[in-house]
Amino acid sequence: MRFLLDQNKLKEHVLAAVGWLTGPGCCHENTPVGELGKAMNYKEWRGAIRGEYNAAEKKWGCCCPYWHTGQAVKALVMAADALEKKDLLADAVFSAGFLLANQREDGLFPAREVKADEINTSASLETLDGLFMLADATGNMRFREAALAALDWVAKNAWMPDKRLFKDIYNSERDEFVFGIISSQNRPLLDDAVFLTGYRLTGNPAYRKIALDTAEHLLELEDPPGNWMSFIPCSRSLERIHPRHAFWWGLPMLEICKETGDERFRELFYRSAAWYEKALRKDGGLFRATYSDFNTDSFGHATSGSACAARCFMAAGGDSGDEKWFRLAERALQFCCSMQLTETVDPNLRGVIIEKVLPPDGTDRLPYHVRDLGTIFFIQAASQYLKLCQRNREDKNE
Repeated sequence: MRFLLDQNKLKEHVLAAVGWLTGPGCCHENTPVGELGKAMNYKEWRGAIRGEYNAAEKKWGCCCPYWHTGQAVKALVMAADALEKKDLLADAVFSAGFLLANQREDGLFPAREVKADEINTSASLETLDGLFMLADATGNMRFREAALAALDWVAKNAWMPDKRLFKDIYNSERDEFVFGIISSQNRPLLDDAVFLTGYRLTGNPAYRKIALDTAEHLLELEDPPGNWMSFIPCSRSLERIHPRHAFWWGLPMLEICKETGDERFRELFYRSAAWYEKALRKDGGLFRATYSDFNTDSFGHATSGSACAARCFMAAGGDSGDEKWFRLAERALQFCCSMQLTETVDPNLRGVIIEKVLPPDGTDRLPYHVRDLGTIFFIQAASQYLKLCQRNREDKNE
């Protein structure tokens, strides 16, 4: 297998990105992020990843601190392995402390996104995989126990077995799920295949059934091929598809196939990878507003989408042995590297991967929009690539 990116240069990009994530991108004091952060009433903020940074105003904003931090933990665990820098596990443990400190006694992770009283089920699930990985990497099972408790809460409270859907939004003030608002549709969530992980760790057959029922339902609901335009954050009315949607629900289909031996799920995964192949621009970029015909808006990049596409391409390459997928992954990773700021006057931008470029507004303000996800998913994807390169060298030496 050929890997064409300069691995030393890629490592430099990852180190710079990790420096941002563990430095200015992380809360080192128990201070809420922005006005929304204050309203969320978390008792502990240390370790949380700051969601957004307005480069023009030099102002931090709060956005989805739970699942973003969970994915940052995952990124740091992967980077610690790929770079052989075990000291990064201490940073991962520090950020995981934010997640565990605010967990409710009944197991619920209060994964608020953009409203202080609304806990998002998908955000809860997207928090978990990093904790599972951190437990494996450190041998500290309290991270696994916390993740399993949060998973169990979702299984018992949000899953609707008759509909094979999850309730989306739990209002913590009213102690009830709410439906009918724009962010509450009820969805077939398969993010990170965490219920399959939960089953493999506990042997609880209920978790396996949830994972398989969800995957089967997604097969039925697929539209367009490899994606699910009818579910938020996509828009059926606008025929607009979110750039990370096929990653959330398509990539886990490989694990479902391994569990069941059912090739329909592998075929679905490859349709998701093919969707990314068509959505990827010539330079490896992706746009937040990508439409069903693969046209896009002119501004509003989603660098996190390129990184997630790279992860899907590498999974396809590893599964099939077809080098075409690695060339696509390399194109997406090169775009991510081009979006990194390394020489900056503003120290809050040094090492960050810019998520998107904003459209002109008639002023000369900086057009960069920072969301931590660009940096987080780049670290994950680049670390995955570096590990594949390492394994390839080891195979050649055997």
